[in-house]
Amino acid sequence: MYPYIMETIQIIIVLLLAPIFVGWIRCLKCWMQGRSAPGLLQPWRDIARLFGKDIILAENASWIFRFTPYLVFSVCVLAGGIIPILFKELPLCAAADVIALVALFALARFFIALAGMDIGTAFGGMGSSREMMIASLAEPAMLMAIFTVSLLSHSTSLSQMTHVVIYQSLFIRPSMAFALTAFILIVIAETGRIPVDNPATHLELTMIHEAMVLEYSGRHLALIEWAGMLKLFLFTTIGIAIFFPWGIASSNSMTAILLSIVSLIIKLLVAGISIVLIETGLAKMRIFRVPEFLGIAFLFATLGMLSYFILE
Repeated sequence: MYPYIMETIQIIIVLLLAPIFVGWIRCLKCWMQGRSAPGLLQPWRDIARLFGKDIILAENASWIFRFTPYLVFSVCVLAGGIIPILFKELPLCAAADVIALVALFALARFFIALAGMDIGTAFGGMGSSREMMIASLAEPAMLMAIFTVSLLSHSTSLSQMTHVVIYQSLFIRPSMAFALTAFILIVIAETGRIPVDNPATHLELTMIHEAMVLEYSGRHLALIEWAGMLKLFLFTTIGIAIFFPWGIASSNSMTAILLSIVSLIIKLLVAGISIVLIETGLAKMRIFRVPEFLGIAFLFATLGMLSYFILE
């Protein structure tokens, strides 16, 4: 039963830390802009407030609109159980294949795009079309970046990649540098951060993700918002597991587990600072510039794969 207890602990920590990670990013942005910060626990207060509100549904809302929040949240929880965040050897690690993981996130995106169009509002359809355009460009680039690491580790399993990077010092290679650069650009697009999207915007014409969830309320909106925080957290931890896996527990000792949690918190603090520096130094780009942005990410991922065959 011990591995399943570890699995449960990791899922609980993911659920708890994801809103706090978002709160850390928001606090940093406020401090850098000379504003008062709402506090690390403000996302948790927002989620609790939304769970206490009633659900308001449009008359023409189908089962897709009602089902999507639960599906999207469940996909994020499942992904949190198969990514090697705190432990390398977990019962669900056998399913931690990068292709399956990208397919899980694609399934959630597909349903949330359908839900955005289900009500029939103009903004929902506009946001869904923009989201699918970004997905068609970001997902191939993400697979290409991760395949570069899989060539070095001879496996598409995240657990195996983590193990190989730790014990064979794969990080000091040109292909890994190109793959890391591509992955950072892809994460910005996938999680809807500046300069691709602005998660704090209230202008409907510039929205992408927020335009698809404008019609949600109550616990449906709480699940969607929580899932969005989980997605940012999970993509960050995927990058940590592939490129900076040092500190992830290899044994089941309590000391290794505590060190893994401390290491994760330190890496999240640094990742939050990096995200804020990027968002503070850049402005949101026009939607027509996003294909160029993701094209650069695909180019870096391709260069990483080519450099593996040519230089290594």
